[in-house]
Amino acid sequence: MADIDTALTLLQNKLRRNILERLVREPHYPLQLAELLGVSQQAIVKHLRELERGGFVTKLKVASEKGGPPRTIYSVQQSISLRIDLGPDLFQCEQRRLPVGGPVRLSNRLPRSTEHVVQSVSGRKKLSVGEGMAHITHLNEVLEDLDTQRDAIIALHQHIRNRVSAGVDADFEHYEQRTMVHSLIEAPERQLNIADLRRELQLGQGEMASLLDEVQLRLERQLSDRAGHIIATPNNSNLRFWLGALPRKK
Repeated sequence: MADIDTALTLLQNKLRRNILERLVREPHYPLQLAELLGVSQQAIVKHLRELERGGFVTKLKVASEKGGPPRTIYSVQQSISLRIDLGPDLFQCEQRRLPVGGPVRLSNRLPRSTEHVVQSVSGRKKLSVGEGMAHITHLNEVLEDLDTQRDAIIALHQHIRNRVSAGVDADFEHYEQRTMVHSLIEAPERQLNIADLRRELQLGQGEMASLLDEVQLRLERQLSDRAGHIIATPNNSNLRFWLGALPRKK
């Protein structure tokens, strides 16, 4: 599968997007695509090669119906989803691989509103155009509802980031400190990659260690000031002195 940078580079070209739009319907020959899209066959072949290198399309040699040499036909094999969320205090760009398998295998991941579609199409290799259109119309409605919910969640996420950014600006005066804190905020469930951050900020090991200590100190102070809790800890606790109070001896 192409990485996200390759995918964005390939898909920024409108002609390549038009080629993919045709190929997802059915496989095409380069000459067919050239005639349909109104460009030279040479240009089509060039773009198909780029898409093939990126893993978006695959080619296959098929026998000519007129008895000539085999012809090359192209089709789409990769299933991915690209998502870009951009706004003040918001930037998320990711590529996701779509799950594989038939309706039954996918059923445990699907919303309940699609159950009747799964039951209707399971085990069948063909559907009539009318039935397929009805199912696709319903799934489009489900997707629209999910997208509306996702938009609202993203907006709430952005709202929180905006409020946190205001606190970061107020509590951390140095750019390097703010950069580290924002890196933590962007993915709080993941461990901070210190090596990448050090390269980004162009800091030596000693400078990076000092930065880590200062940011940790300030974050712990924030936690203590805003939580208002005192935690009883043993003498060998690693907590800062203001986060813990020694348990009283009886």
